[in-house]
Amino acid sequence: MRALRRTLAGLVLVAAMLLLACWARPPELIRVGANYSAKIVCSNVFLANRDPQAVLYVDVQATGHPLLRLMRVSVDRAAGVVRAGLLGFIGGGLAVSRPGMGCTVVPDGDLATALAATAAAPAAAPGPAAGARPFAADRPGPQGEFVAIVPALAPILTDARLAGPGVRAIVVLHQGRIIAERYAEGFDARTPLLGWSMTKTVMAGLIGILVKDGLLSIDQPAGWPAADPRGRIRIADLLGMSSGLRFNEAYGAVSDVTRMLFLEPDMAAFARSQPLAHPPGTVWSYSSGTAVILSRIFMDAAGPRPLGFVRERLFDPLGMSSALIETDEHGTLVGSSYMYANARDWARYGQLLLQDGVWRGDEILPRGYVAMMTTPVAASGGQYGHGQVWLAGPDGKSSGIPADTIWLQGHDGQSIAVIPSRRIVVVRLGLTPERTGYRPEPLVHALLDAVNRLDPGK
Repeated sequence: MRALRRTLAGLVLVAAMLLLACWARPPELIRVGANYSAKIVCSNVFLANRDPQAVLYVDVQATGHPLLRLMRVSVDRAAGVVRAGLLGFIGGGLAVSRPGMGCTVVPDGDLATALAATAAAPAAAPGPAAGARPFAADRPGPQGEFVAIVPALAPILTDARLAGPGVRAIVVLHQGRIIAERYAEGFDARTPLLGWSMTKTVMAGLIGILVKDGLLSIDQPAGWPAADPRGRIRIADLLGMSSGLRFNEAYGAVSDVTRMLFLEPDMAAFARSQPLAHPPGTVWSYSSGTAVILSRIFMDAAGPRPLGFVRERLFDPLGMSSALIETDEHGTLVGSSYMYANARDWARYGQLLLQDGVWRGDEILPRGYVAMMTTPVAASGGQYGHGQVWLAGPDGKSSGIPADTIWLQGHDGQSIAVIPSRRIVVVRLGLTPERTGYRPEPLVHALLDAVNRLDPGK
């Protein structure tokens, strides 16, 4: 018995020492998990007004890495601060909400620097400009209710197979008007939802506005010294995911993308520091780092108020009053991943692309820019366009969907299908991990068939 007690005491001591060592110098994987937990909870609490413990369980723990199930969070609403850690104290996860900038991870723990960056934030967002709405059905609906202005579409939106597990919002536009929409319980037409990598396509649009203003050219060098081998990288190479920079986009471990998003206070500097793996323009390689480099290029060229520029030149004209692209600790837009907007506002951006960059007669994007965006990158095998858009759906097949369809795609099942030939936009947002096998093409196909039966000439 005495030997057993000694053994148990020894095990407890070893466990305590391991916990103490992890607390003092947490492994990077734990730090990534802690900062991820803090960031997701922060954004959903302060932007979407959701319950922090519900967000921790549903958005972080239930669908993620086993390590995330041991994360605990605390929220200081007055200070706008969220802390997270393994068992509540290991990992030092820290995120802060900043007015006009959303939430940011503070991986170096320097809240003072993070808060100082708020000087660049625009004033509180005004309501949408008069006449800016592209569709009439712009009203908040009851949570959990679908609105089928075209009744025949209601069974499609409520079909669990078509809508997919974890669906949170679906909005369908036809000829610039909502014809059907659906929201899951706890979400409605006002709830800002994270688009993840759909943000990349919005960042490409912002670059286009600067091209229209003559402040940037897509053929200009992307900012490295001419003597540096990376000096041959053009903005066009970044837009087409063909920069040649080495960047590991794998998730689930400590990789370039998880390090950038959750361990680096200056994400653009980290992305720009990567070496060349291929000559610029020769190899297609999907990279969130390239989108963050574009974010920094945009901010440097947009003038003294780049965040105000985003709202005044894109979001306000389209009536996207809920939209916000969050920034990193240093104040750079995280144009790879962190745009929040309600489903209707995501639909507005899809409608802008469908309308060739023109909104109510105003040229938001320069003439021909959307055509450039949707021109295939040869090295991608035709699946990706020159403006951060997908030309193939998530299943990589045509699935009977028109060939002119372009896709915005994001992590965990976010998608927008823009179909100019049918004048249809389909937004589908949710929390649907890759392992579920869900693809939105059957939903889009069913909607196209239903609209065609109702009005074969349109």
